[in-house]
Amino acid sequence: MDDSRIGRILRALRRRRGWRQIDLAAASHVAQTTISLIERGHWTSLSVRVLRRVFLAVDASFDGTVGWRGGSLDRLLDERHATLVERAVAELRRAGWESAVEVSFSHYGERGSIDILAFDAERRTVLVIEIKTTLTSVEETIRRIDVKERLAATICVQRFGWRPLVVGRCLVLPAGQTSRRRVSRHQATFDSAFPDRTRDLTRWLGAPVRRLSAVWFLSISNRHAVRGHGGGPDRVTRPRPAAC
Repeated sequence: MDDSRIGRILRALRRRRGWRQIDLAAASHVAQTTISLIERGHWTSLSVRVLRRVFLAVDASFDGTVGWRGGSLDRLLDERHATLVERAVAELRRAGWESAVEVSFSHYGERGSIDILAFDAERRTVLVIEIKTTLTSVEETIRRIDVKERLAATICVQRFGWRPLVVGRCLVLPAGQTSRRRVSRHQATFDSAFPDRTRDLTRWLGAPVRRLSAVWFLSISNRHAVRGHGGGPDRVTRPRPAAC
């Protein structure tokens, strides 16, 4: 289990409880910066005693690896990915598009799967969608979606029997400050690779007359609409005290 995976697990367990980093810090009697270090994968300078105390606060164990509820960690980590897929498919359906999920391909040694292949057969247009709950390697993400976009026309012919006239691509990220900060940190790269944004995607779905390359910030919270507005997963709303 690598350093970043342990950080992702802690973040997922914390969010599952609806806690902010400061809430987990208080529950485990450590500084908020300690929680931040672990979640960013920079925990190797911390003692095992501290790590055990932090994970115990979210009902997990730590002994070099993380144990939680009989080994259901992959399902926990995949839950946010599955939610983003579901939200994106629902939004595309509302716009009149059809979608195929987890479309696998193998073409001259290039293998993989497309998270969502959205299509409008009448207008002979496809949209390759990559779902990322955590943006780790920006360069690798761009490389992978480049490959999928390049193969999209061939995949469409093999799967649907028609060749698209227009191919678009879209990177879906959870709405919230964490994703936006990550994109902002690599602004020049994203402006080059994904010059379009959510508003451009909305217009494009209604009139896909050009190539699209968009970043789509989509809400993963049940409290917000699917369109990606409002607070993201890192923002926890505290209930207001009842009026006297």
